[in-house]
Amino acid sequence: MKKMILMTLAIFPVTTGLAQEVTPVSASSPAPKVSNSTPAAAADVEALRQQVQSLTETVKALQQQVKDQQAALEKANLTGESGLPQNPEPSPIAAAEGSPAPGASAPPRFPTEDTSVVASATAPAVSGTPVPGGFPTTDTSVVTSAPETISSTGVGASLTQPITIGGGRNYMNISFDGLFALAYSSAKDLDHIEVGDHDPQQRGFNARNIELALDGAVDPYFEGFANIVFKLDNDNQTDVEVEEAFMQTTSLPFNLQLKAGQFFAAFGRLNPTHPHTWDFVDTPLVNGLFLGPDGLRGVGAQTSWTLPLPWYSQLIFASQNGRGSTGFSFRNPGDDGMFFDRITTDREARGLQDFVWIPRWENSVDLSPTQVVLAGVSGAFGSNETGANSRTQIYGVDFLYKWKSSHAEGGFPFVKWQTEFMYRRFEAGRGANESFPVAETFHDWGLYSQVLWGFKKGWVAGIRGDYVDMQDSKFTDDLDRQSRWRISANLTWYPTEFSKIRLQYNQDSLEENFFLSGRQVESVFLQWEFILGSHGAHKF
Repeated sequence: MKKMILMTLAIFPVTTGLAQEVTPVSASSPAPKVSNSTPAAAADVEALRQQVQSLTETVKALQQQVKDQQAALEKANLTGESGLPQNPEPSPIAAAEGSPAPGASAPPRFPTEDTSVVASATAPAVSGTPVPGGFPTTDTSVVTSAPETISSTGVGASLTQPITIGGGRNYMNISFDGLFALAYSSAKDLDHIEVGDHDPQQRGFNARNIELALDGAVDPYFEGFANIVFKLDNDNQTDVEVEEAFMQTTSLPFNLQLKAGQFFAAFGRLNPTHPHTWDFVDTPLVNGLFLGPDGLRGVGAQTSWTLPLPWYSQLIFASQNGRGSTGFSFRNPGDDGMFFDRITTDREARGLQDFVWIPRWENSVDLSPTQVVLAGVSGAFGSNETGANSRTQIYGVDFLYKWKSSHAEGGFPFVKWQTEFMYRRFEAGRGANESFPVAETFHDWGLYSQVLWGFKKGWVAGIRGDYVDMQDSKFTDDLDRQSRWRISANLTWYPTEFSKIRLQYNQDSLEENFFLSGRQVESVFLQWEFILGSHGAHKF
């Protein structure tokens, strides 16, 4: 109020000369006398009186305006519960500065789970520092992504910094991988020529591996992994399988690590990997016929120990149920209750002897800054379903050599040589009836060897040789017991790490045995792949 009166007084200034001619009047002194000899001074006093009267009326008007504003503010406060703002006319200064007036409180936030709200309680972190603001929400569609870093391109290379959902120690990586193939073969029964379930199974178009991959941190102690695979069969019907779903520790002492759930057995080089990381369209013969079309995997637990040595050395030991088609050479009920033309028992586990036990020891040494070798030995031991006491033993040896130029660009050029050898001892029980009365023990072996040449960035040429020797049986005409070899050659183009196009030629030779005649098969495959999101890096 005082400020307003002072502003008004400033509007009506009194000159210095006039002030000097006016004599202050007090209650105790007589009224001043005005000289008749100075008529100009009397006129000035009259003008001053009019100015004071005008000032008084202005002050009264301002007082009334203040009362009206106070009444309006009180009314606004009474109706504040209806959601009206406390200050309908904010300070222009505060508005110009883009910040609320001092002492003003921020408007309340609205908690929501609406899927249309895409701002989390904290804005996306920059360099690990969250930015405050936004609406708190628990909506699963809220995604903040970390910067993507591309690792060295090459065969099986992938993003080292996947897209994440969430922040801090808890996060989840998601990717979607589509793998398709166009196939031609001189054999009408391509599903009998190709031994892997993710291989092309018919002439024409194939979609045998469409994968949804998830991984992330559960808490400071565990990580979780899952791979859900969708497949289209030859009748275009969709099959879904939980290929892997397991958790593993992150902070055990003494270089130990445990994992448990559904997972691929750490047998050899190829079995623990997924089809999108393979160097060829199809699985090697020895892997498909010994470890199974789906690979050796199952529900179980595994422990690994990295030895305190100057080079990389790791011991792995796992145990799995070994039941079903994913335990192919073990507790496999077969097709329609038959495997190797024997009736299977399909029994429940009787004890530890019915589990599959899978040890592995692998070592890696850098020969030079540009050369590395890795060698491993593996085993798988357990019972099978062809007899009450039938057992299976599989032994494996694998070797990897890789050279990469010291002037490599994105991982190219490089040369990689990989070989695996397996031996299987399979105790097969009695046959289905009296015409097949004897039990047999099969001694089978096989190997593959492949060389990859990354001759130019994004371009890889490969050649692979396969051979499997199956012991003859005079009692069974099972197609899986036919010895055979294969030569494969391919050319792969990686436009980026999110796509690839591969052309491959196969020549298969199936050898004649007691029941089955030999034949030659030629096949050509055109494979293409795309990745949505980014896939976590796989073990070297």
